[in-house]
Amino acid sequence: MIDDIDRNILNIIQQDARISNAEIARQVRLAPSAVLERIRKLEERGVIRGYATEIDAAEVGFGLTAFIAVRTHECCGETDKFLAEIPEVLEVHDVAGEESYLLKVRVKNTEHLSRLLRERLKNVPNVALTKTTVVLQTIKETIALPIEETEEIVSPKNRKSTGKTSKKQEV
Repeated sequence: MIDDIDRNILNIIQQDARISNAEIARQVRLAPSAVLERIRKLEERGVIRGYATEIDAAEVGFGLTAFIAVRTHECCGETDKFLAEIPEVLEVHDVAGEESYLLKVRVKNTEHLSRLLRERLKNVPNVALTKTTVVLQTIKETIALPIEETEEIVSPKNRKSTGKTSKKQEV
């Protein structure tokens, strides 16, 4: 179970994964040892899966982002593994609808994208069709989740009738 202190810690770490344990402790008003233990437990449970560095893709030569919808001939457990092994593929999503997968790719330019499509994706077993959307401008891109402190939410089914109606219940 994740409590409000854990949520606060997660929010702080999402903003700056290099923040010191002492600074996290100061912000959540706990002893550094208690914060360290909470972080260790979040890591053990897989809530915190790792720490990464955000790199400006354009600055290192990968200035083109594209989304590629992939349709397969039939369901195949190996297809997703082949797609995930392609270095330029940053994300592989198994999706509902006509397409089977949605990929997010980063490449150097349109020539690189063309080679990726012709030489790599078309050779993946079971791939029948691809549809590519090139990103012109990225407005927002983040991996940070909108973790907030919990608010008690009472569903109409669980609400006890007291004869009085509070303003909160009238919503």
